[in-house]
Amino acid sequence: MGRGKFKGKPTGQRRFSSAAEILAGTSAARPRSFKQKEAEYEEDIEEESEEESEEEEEESEDESDVKKKGHEALIEVDNPNRAKPKTLKARDLDASKTTELSRREREELEKQRAHERYMRLQEQGKTEQARKDLDRLALIRQQREEAAKKREEEKAARDAKKVDARK
Repeated sequence: MGRGKFKGKPTGQRRFSSAAEILAGTSAARPRSFKQKEAEYEEDIEEESEEESEEEEEESEDESDVKKKGHEALIEVDNPNRAKPKTLKARDLDASKTTELSRREREELEKQRAHERYMRLQEQGKTEQARKDLDRLALIRQQREEAAKKREEEKAARDAKKVDARK
């Protein structure tokens, strides 16, 4: 069957190996003998990794040297953005050592303490605003007492008029 002037992409003709075929060694991508070589290679890697892990334990006790790339081996570079944070173990932590607060954190703490101190003085009535509030409250109480007396007098006057009207 003719395809015409323009040929389509041959992706439909490709055959991909599944993961099961790759593991079984039956895929067309690699020969069957490769599986045996791969098993030997994995055994070699495991043996080397065991030897390296023993060596790494010894090195980790002394000092951990990271292989530097490029010019880092020649020039000591101190880039704070590139520095990787060191993970500290619980036994290495120093509980007595205190960390310094940043400027913003310090200012925030000072602000909270000042507010708490002001509120304590406010409750005790020692601040200027507290004195003004107490004076205002005293004035309002006095006005309410006078209004209550006036209402009682008016009520007594009305009662007296009613009694006189009945007679």
